[in-house]
Amino acid sequence: MIDRRTVVRAGVASSAALLAVACSDSGGTTNGGGQDGPAAPARPVAKITAEPAVDTKDVPVRQPITIKVAEGTLTDVKVTNSEGKAVEGAFDAGRTVWTSTEALGYDRTYTYAATANGTDNKQTQLNGTFITVKPAQQVRVTLNPADNAQVGVAMPISVKFTGDVKNKAAVEKALTLETSKPVEGSWGWLSDRQVDFRPKEYWPAGVTITVGARLYGVDLGGGAYPKADVTTKFTIGRNQVVKIHTPDHKMNVYRNGALYKSYPCSNGLDSDIDRNTPNGTFIIMTREPHAVFDNARYGYTNVNKKWACRFSNHGEFIHENQDNAAAIGRTNNSHGCVNLLEADAKDFFDSALIGDPVEVSGSRLGSPVNSDVMDWLVDWPTWKAKSTLQ
Repeated sequence: MIDRRTVVRAGVASSAALLAVACSDSGGTTNGGGQDGPAAPARPVAKITAEPAVDTKDVPVRQPITIKVAEGTLTDVKVTNSEGKAVEGAFDAGRTVWTSTEALGYDRTYTYAATANGTDNKQTQLNGTFITVKPAQQVRVTLNPADNAQVGVAMPISVKFTGDVKNKAAVEKALTLETSKPVEGSWGWLSDRQVDFRPKEYWPAGVTITVGARLYGVDLGGGAYPKADVTTKFTIGRNQVVKIHTPDHKMNVYRNGALYKSYPCSNGLDSDIDRNTPNGTFIIMTREPHAVFDNARYGYTNVNKKWACRFSNHGEFIHENQDNAAAIGRTNNSHGCVNLLEADAKDFFDSALIGDPVEVSGSRLGSPVNSDVMDWLVDWPTWKAKSTLQ
């Protein structure tokens, strides 16, 4: 005889097993933690990014380092160079961006470490390195006139390089010029190693000029980069212009457009065009109390003269030549220089500034074409065309 109670117990046991299966999810874990353990903790929501990015190479040295965080605030940023020196920088008002405030060095490895707190109150970090550009050549740059100089109204501004410049437009864009009075002018390339600025007309007397050649980090082309920035601030002196019409045998000096002094002179020999004083607008380039002249072509060496003002690198000076007193004011017989009596040469020398214009006319000899101080030897449209930005 079958025990009906035994059957009932078996059925209850089977129902409990089914219930246990029904309460399990398809992945095999159970509510409240099962045999697979607890779920992984959520990752911090803050995300730090850097520019330049980690492991970047050939980074431009003027490119600022920028470290940003999203969904959080930066608590600490440190960037160091190859020697371990910290790079200067600053946070924005919300401490979501840090930006470097100094130029970087060439061919350096920089290391950065940044920490941020996320909006979820969890901390995150970013660490990495990058390498700046390595120049194939570092070029020295010079700027003239020098700081605090006072120069004449025709003085050009010259930026010179010890290596060739191929990216001339990039250089011009990095040059800045401020004047205390409005002045129209233009940069012009005289060679692959020299760019000058000259005004359309002579500088106004008394104007102050500030020039910045912020060229460090500018790619000059061919892997060449400048060693450093250069700047200068100088002033223009009184307006003094020298005018020499060679057939007149006199040198007139004008101040502010009015005749100031007139000196008898002897200019280059009229009958020999190679000895003519060349036509053109030049500038006083040097002032030398004593100068030694040599010219093997014409058979003289070690000729000492006083109060010499060079006005052309073609070889012309205004200088004393008391030995030629009989010709001064009467005939032109020099080798191209402007000869003055000693007292007059001293008087003019004392009045002259580097950059004063010297305007020569009446000669048969044209302007030198190979001069590196030829800013005023061409007309304004020709000068403007020497700029790469016109």
